[in-house]
Amino acid sequence: MADISPQAVAAARAELGIAPEQLPRHVAIIMDGNGRWARRRNLPRTVGHAEGARVVRRIVTESARLGIEALTLYSFSLENWRRPPEEIDALMHLYAEYLISERPTVMHHNIRLRHLGRREGLPDVVLEELDRSVACSTANTGMWLNLALNYGSRAEIVSAVRKLAAQSAQGKLRPEQIDDAAIDAALDTAGLPDPDLLIRTAGEMRISNFLLWQISYAEFYVTEVLWPEFEEREFHKALLAYAGRHRRFGALDKSNT
Repeated sequence: MADISPQAVAAARAELGIAPEQLPRHVAIIMDGNGRWARRRNLPRTVGHAEGARVVRRIVTESARLGIEALTLYSFSLENWRRPPEEIDALMHLYAEYLISERPTVMHHNIRLRHLGRREGLPDVVLEELDRSVACSTANTGMWLNLALNYGSRAEIVSAVRKLAAQSAQGKLRPEQIDDAAIDAALDTAGLPDPDLLIRTAGEMRISNFLLWQISYAEFYVTEVLWPEFEEREFHKALLAYAGRHRRFGALDKSNT
């Protein structure tokens, strides 16, 4: 278990060589490559998913150790239901097991757990363990761990628009009051800072319907490394790459003016 005291967090950042203002507040990760990792070793895809779950623990722990405010992991998309039934069953069993086994880690690291995505369609056992984990972490005050499970960004945005339309129809919200802040508040990520850094493993150059609204100004980092091999050293590379970028948010770079 990592030490997450303020002194330990400061020491971890210093060891990495990143100043607090250079560290992303919110990191989002598209975890890709479990199947390819398994296939290259002539193993079942389910073994790749299990190995990927092991890496999740390491990256969650390291994020808490570095004092990152929020970590969002794309675990299972709405489109993933198209996979073979036996693989989906294995994944759902793995999610339930993960939620149970990681509760001590969540509590020790003062992590707050949040679910992003639809509840409809998830097996009862997954929902039960998810609710237990969320409930037991409610009083925690540390890093937000957001599991995008049964998630699709377009569906999230549609749901947000429906919420705002219902409020408007009830006379609680005038159309001219619908702005960026109103939409932010209606999304699954309400109250969180937008991702500063989006990491995608396995070399894929696409967003895959992930946090489309929230990543408007995120820095992208794509690596050829498959998720089961994306351990702390690779995570540090992404953080150091982010720390070396100049974020302009649409403005001119003053050094070039």
